[in-house]
Amino acid sequence: MRTHPPRRLVRRLAALLLAAALPAAARAAEGGDLLKQVDGALQRLVARVSPAVVQVQVTGYGAEGAGRGEASVLVKQRTIGSGVVVDADGWIMTNQHVVRGAQRIRVVLPAAAGAPPAKGAGPARSRVYEARVVGTHAESDLALLKIDAKGLPTLPLHPSRTPREGQLVFAVGSPEGLASTVTMGVISSVARQADPGVPMLFIQTDAPINPGNSGGPLVDTDGAVVGLNAFILSQSGGSQGLGFAIPAPVVEFVYEGLRRRGHVHRVELGVAVTQVTPTLAAGLGLPRDYGVLVTDVAPGGPAEKAGLQRDDLVEQVDGRAVESLPALSTALYLHPPGGPVRLQVRRGDATRLLEVAGVETAHPAEQVAALASPEKDLVPRLGFLGVDVDPARLPELAASLRLPSGVVVAARTADPSAVESGLVAFDVIHAINRTPVTSLAGLRTVLAALPAGAPVVLQIERQGQLQYLAFELE
Repeated sequence: MRTHPPRRLVRRLAALLLAAALPAAARAAEGGDLLKQVDGALQRLVARVSPAVVQVQVTGYGAEGAGRGEASVLVKQRTIGSGVVVDADGWIMTNQHVVRGAQRIRVVLPAAAGAPPAKGAGPARSRVYEARVVGTHAESDLALLKIDAKGLPTLPLHPSRTPREGQLVFAVGSPEGLASTVTMGVISSVARQADPGVPMLFIQTDAPINPGNSGGPLVDTDGAVVGLNAFILSQSGGSQGLGFAIPAPVVEFVYEGLRRRGHVHRVELGVAVTQVTPTLAAGLGLPRDYGVLVTDVAPGGPAEKAGLQRDDLVEQVDGRAVESLPALSTALYLHPPGGPVRLQVRRGDATRLLEVAGVETAHPAEQVAALASPEKDLVPRLGFLGVDVDPARLPELAASLRLPSGVVVAARTADPSAVESGLVAFDVIHAINRTPVTSLAGLRTVLAALPAGAPVVLQIERQGQLQYLAFELE
């Protein structure tokens, strides 16, 4: 029997419907043959995709409310998410919220294809690896993990593919901890702003997604990643057909930035913009009541040099339609580095094409990394390179902190003897067990006085918020 590749699955499903017009006997034979082909295509797709989808097990601490008027209790918590292997050397993309506050992260790989089962009945054993966070990006809710493994099955990202509404897709992950679960649905929308507070457009799908699917891939019938599953809208906590995935081009952009630099650059144009509303359009006499309006242009900035003016309506960025602030933000994330940003704007009754030489502002983390010395600034017990918060050497960082002094984490190390502290690059340590930390030397002194097994609570500042990391020394 001739088989068909998964990418023809939709065509064959349509043929099943057409077969209804055939006589009963012919219809039964044709339908049975087509169903077998569809079934085989689905099995091959799942077999190709599942080996590169991992389970992410996170251990950390969180507060549990005891009741009205009573204090919350800090307890150890365990959560499960998903991830996708994007490079055979152990690079894994997942959601930032999956690993937020993690003290320890373990990645569980599916059992290798053809691996013998464990002694006695039962499936082949999965492989478990300790993972470290290379970097996170809060705005896109993405994180990059690294495990010490080679030759892993991968699902490369395909940023050039254009998803379509109605396209058949599959969500793969570990909903409720059930590893390698596959569900099927269609793309409901390719550009949905699901959360007004998040400047990002998501892919909406009705493929069943449940807690634990976060970080797993959304793939098409070729097994190509079109998005990374992020969250659901639900009254009950279970899937109600409202799942959202981060588009693959955004995942690719963030992955490249986190892998190369540990953080993400975004091109800046030197403009201020606002969302157009019907009221705004009526009051200003704009030609349309939706879109993005330029409200200010920085003097001497790249936008002004390119000829952009206040009250211009932004219609396209690099050929992508811009009808909202999230669409503009997403387009700037997707802009390839090095080249100018191509803008199409409406000014009055005329349409103008402008090329803006956007700039990538230097991230303070680059300055921190440049100052760190592996020989002098290593804290082996906690597994990181640290730099003193010095207003003279790091003026922007020092001015932005909630507390005036501390030690900033320049980079994590791969030392297997280091304790899993939960620290990530660019965290700032302000105190250890309530003892203020004003220098790397002071941090080392406090650590040296603590015996193995002693409890440690670090007060850190991460992305402008103070929080605690609690663990025990090994």
